[in-house]
Amino acid sequence: MTAMPHVVDQIKQHQQRLWAAGDFAMVATPTTIVGERLCESVDLRAGQRVLDIATGSGNTALAAARRYCDVTGVDFVPSLLDRARDRASAERLDIEFREADAESLPFADASFDVVLSTFGVMFAPDQSKAAAELLRVCRPGARIGLTTWPPEGFISELQRTSARYSPPPPAGFESPVLWGTEKRIRELLESGVSSLSLTRQTLVMRHVSIDDWLEFTLAYFGPVRQLVESLDAERQRAISGEVADLARRHNRSGDGTMVVPAEYIEVVAVRRAG
Repeated sequence: MTAMPHVVDQIKQHQQRLWAAGDFAMVATPTTIVGERLCESVDLRAGQRVLDIATGSGNTALAAARRYCDVTGVDFVPSLLDRARDRASAERLDIEFREADAESLPFADASFDVVLSTFGVMFAPDQSKAAAELLRVCRPGARIGLTTWPPEGFISELQRTSARYSPPPPAGFESPVLWGTEKRIRELLESGVSSLSLTRQTLVMRHVSIDDWLEFTLAYFGPVRQLVESLDAERQRAISGEVADLARRHNRSGDGTMVVPAEYIEVVAVRRAG
C-alpha cells in the first residue's frame, strides 16, 4: 500500500525540516569515499552528463566533477545546496546545483549519460515514482549507480533503535531500507534496465571515541537532533545508552577510538534501449 498524496507531501515537508536542521555536511564529509567508489564502479568518462539525485552537500557530484564530467546535482533542501556550492567553489569545480524533488525531476527525457545517488533517492516517500523519474532522465544505455542501506547491519540497527523512540510512520509508508534489498531494487528498476548488479560494500565509521561520535551526531545530524530534543530527559538518556551500547558491540578498534563497519549496497545498472 502506497501512502496517499497528501501524506507523501507531509512526509516530504517533515524530511526537509529534518535534513535542514543541524549541519548535514559535517556528517556527510566522512562518507566521501562512498561517492568516489561509486564513480569508479559506473566507470565514468570525461565529458559525460551526470545527474546526482539528492546530492545533499555534494559528495558524489564533486566526485563526478573531479573526473571531468558535466555534472548537475539536485536536492530539495536549499541549505544543503548552498554548502555543495561552497565546496565546489573551493575546488574550482563547475557544477550546477538545483533545487528539485527526486519524484519530479526538472529535466527532459533521456537527458543524462549517468544518474547517481548515494543514500539519497532511497528516502523519497513514493519509491515507485522516484524510480520512474530516475529511469526517465537516463538516455538508452546510460549507467545508473546507487548506494543504499540494507535492512541489516549497523545503520539499520541504529534506525530500528530510533524508531522505538519515534512516532509511528503514516499508513502506507515504505521503509527506505527496502531499496537495500535485491527484491525491491528489481521491482523498482528491472523493467527499465538491461543489466543490474548489487554489491555489498563497507563504510568504516571512524571517530575519536564513541562518546565523541554521539556528541558529534547530536550536534550536526538533523534527524537525530530533532528526535532527541523531542524526548524527555529519561528517554534521552535511554536512547543515548542504547546507541552507545550498539556502537560498542560493533566497534573493532581494540582501543579507545571508534572503528565501526557499516555495510551498504552498491547498485549498478544499465538503462534499457528503446
